[in-house]
Amino acid sequence: TATVSRCLNNPERVQKTTRMRVLQAVESLGYTPNFSARALSARRTDTIGAVIPTMDNAIFSRGLQAFQEALHEEGRTLLVATSQFDPDVEAEQISTLVARGAEGLLLIGHDRAAETTQTLLRRRIPTIVAWAYDANAALPCVGFDNRGAMRALAQAALERGHRDIAIISAETRRNDRARDRVAGVKAAIAEFGPSAQLTAVIETQYTIDGGATAFNAALRSDVRPTVVMCGNDVRAVGAIQQAKRLGLSVPRDVSITGFDDIELAALVEPTLATVHVPHRRMGRRAAEELLQNIQTGGEGSRIEITADLRLRASLGPAR
Repeated sequence: TATVSRCLNNPERVQKTTRMRVLQAVESLGYTPNFSARALSARRTDTIGAVIPTMDNAIFSRGLQAFQEALHEEGRTLLVATSQFDPDVEAEQISTLVARGAEGLLLIGHDRAAETTQTLLRRRIPTIVAWAYDANAALPCVGFDNRGAMRALAQAALERGHRDIAIISAETRRNDRARDRVAGVKAAIAEFGPSAQLTAVIETQYTIDGGATAFNAALRSDVRPTVVMCGNDVRAVGAIQQAKRLGLSVPRDVSITGFDDIELAALVEPTLATVHVPHRRMGRRAAEELLQNIQTGGEGSRIEITADLRLRASLGPAR
């Protein structure tokens, strides 16, 4: 029994001939180690939990993949749950993951019930927040400045002569990233002066069809926008498609921007002006920081990852 255990857990400590005999027996019997027994013996599960808002949103996949790869390199397993942007569901999923032995957690954004945050802090559950940076956040984070990035994109539109700006956003009520992006556009407009204005803020689902429907609503505003700024690339692609269906040329008749710089942004015609979020770098850095916190018992850091602009063809001069 001890030899088999060493062979499976520390194969370098077993002679090659013995190791081959054990592995042949493992394969022929279809044997798999008892995870619960191993975890009980070692008093650790090597499992990390992640609660993301949804699996429908492509922006989480790249960062989560990098997060998982970094964990795998350290022999850790990732369990993923979704919250459907509902703080009560998120709290429930957090409790379930911790009960199942998750040694640390990845969460998305800082917008959650104060009670949930206090529980994590009180129980000293290692937690890292991603996709949003806040130097004063209660929980450690690896993310970017959503407000600042969207503000910079709005400033680029203003520099090109746009004065009437509409926003197509996710629901802002339970989504700090969406709120911050809307706030970024508003800040740029306020700094520019009274000649610039926000014509509409339209909240819609994360779908191409949602972007198309919201684009129609933006055009029905009292003042027709010269640029429509979307909270992510998927909604922006829907807006571009709808503009074409209406016989509008992008960017000659109306400019459209996105956020995230997913692969679709460089494939759509015209190519999409957007904010590039380094999802993979953020995901890997989040894993490294979380594992360090687990190993050292540290409180964690607030780490900002830079998101920069990709000013492509869909953002042109105002006419």
